[in-house]
Parts: sequence; C-alpha cells; structure tokens
Amino acid sequence: MSESDTADTTDNHDETVSGGGGADDTGDTPVSYDLTDGVATIRLNRPDAMNSLTLQTKQALLAAIERAKNDTEARAVLLTGSGKAFCAGQDLREHAENLNEGHGLNGTVRDHYNPIVLGLARMPKPVVAAVNGTAAGAGASLAFACDLRIASEHASFLMAFANVGLGSDSGASWTLPRLVGHARAMEMLMLAEPVPATRALDIGLVSKVVPDDELEASARRLAERLAGGPTVAYAAVKAELTFGSGLDLANALEMEASLQDQCAETRDHINATVAFLNKERPEFEGH
Repeated sequence: MSESDTADTTDNHDETVSGGGGADDTGDTPVSYDLTDGVATIRLNRPDAMNSLTLQTKQALLAAIERAKNDTEARAVLLTGSGKAFCAGQDLREHAENLNEGHGLNGTVRDHYNPIVLGLARMPKPVVAAVNGTAAGAGASLAFACDLRIASEHASFLMAFANVGLGSDSGASWTLPRLVGHARAMEMLMLAEPVPATRALDIGLVSKVVPDDELEASARRLAERLAGGPTVAYAAVKAELTFGSGLDLANALEMEASLQDQCAETRDHINATVAFLNKERPEFEGH
C-alpha cells in the first residue's frame, strides 16, 4: 500500500489510498480517505467508470477499511462514491481479460470481496453508506454490509449478478435477506431489476432518502452523530446482532465463493460478459 499525503493535521486528514498494481486507468487514485471531526470518509474515486472495482480499487478499498479500523481518531466511517454512481460492482472489462486468459474469477471473491465485506461488517465503529447513485452487484453488496444506508433520490440498487450468469457474492446472500426478507431477496437476485430509492426505503434497504444535493451533508450529520456517541456500545451492538443472526458470515461468504467459482466456469457467464461489453442482450443456455 502507498499513500499520497495532501493534508495532515490533528483534526483533518485528507489522503488518497492506492493498492498495488500501478496507476488506475482514470489517472487518479481509486480510493480517497479523509478524517474530519471523528468521521473517516472512504470515497470510491473512479467516476468515469461508475466507481467499478478493478484489482487496484479493491486493494485500495481494503487498505482504507483497515486504516479506518486502526485509526484511533476515527470514531465512525462514511462510505460513498464520487460522481453519479455509488459503485457499479466488478469492472467487467478487467474481468473479461481474466476470462480470456483462462483465469476465471482469478480468486477475487475470496481474496478481495470477502475481506472487504468482513472489514465493513466487523468494523468496531459505526459504518454509514451514502448511496449517491447506482449501486449494482458487488457495489450494492458493499452498501448492504454497512450498518446504515442513506440514499439520494436518484439512487438505485441492482443485484446484477444473474444478468451475467453468476450467483450472488460479497455477502449479499447473508445481508440482503436480513434487510428485506427471504422473498424480496429472492426476487431481487433472480429478476435482477433495479430498485429505485423510494422503493428501497419502503422495503427497508435504506433508512432515509434525501434530495441529491443534500445527501453528503445528511450522511455526514448522521456519521458525526454516531462518532459522538457510545462507540464501544455500538461495537457491542454490531457483534450481538451478527452473533444472533444464526449463521456465521464467514461461512456464508465461503459458500458464495464456492458457488461463484462454479458459475464463472459456465458458458452462460462467459457469453453474458462478452454480450454486456458489446451492448448486446445475453442469451442464457443453462450451462
């Protein structure tokens, strides 16, 4: 991990965080980290690519999450995206290159997505997601792994995995049913239709919907309120709720990873990925 320090004071740290693997294709560092008034803001920073997740972005995101966990001045965490999208999930162009080279998922579910989700869910501090636009696939799963979610009025959630011949990953099989119930989770995952912000509020995916230009301020107020609260108690609440859910998240993630590996080897997934990149409608054959 490397860091570029742009400001460093007692009360305000504003830095960019990058993982290994060279410069991001936007020319910018893919994840930024800012500490102000006890709130660590982690911002996905690939707006031209809808903040989709390349290898470098996933490495940088995990580094930022670990940093927030260990930052003694950070008492709450705010996760958001830059531009018009929260996160569009896996960068399919990079993924298609892995498929062409015969690497499949290239271990990214276990090596990157699982640690990121566990890092958010097990963060001993409150985590707020400010969903500023489209949250799709693993991007939606990142929001679900946070403790509280506020959405802008033009935000939407799309469990897009089935559209490219994959099952769910990044904890969605564990978090989504606990947020909206089994039946709605099944509907979202199988039909893969976008859920607009107002519907997300109705079914419990988010706790609040605000105008686009009020999202940042509203989410920050909530994060600052939490940062000023009993953070040790909040950590206990998180641990108790997770333990009381009955199924260990790590086991759910391992099951997802195993099934996702199987799905990634199907012609349906490979063909659907190519169709997506060619802006064509995929045809699924069931193998």
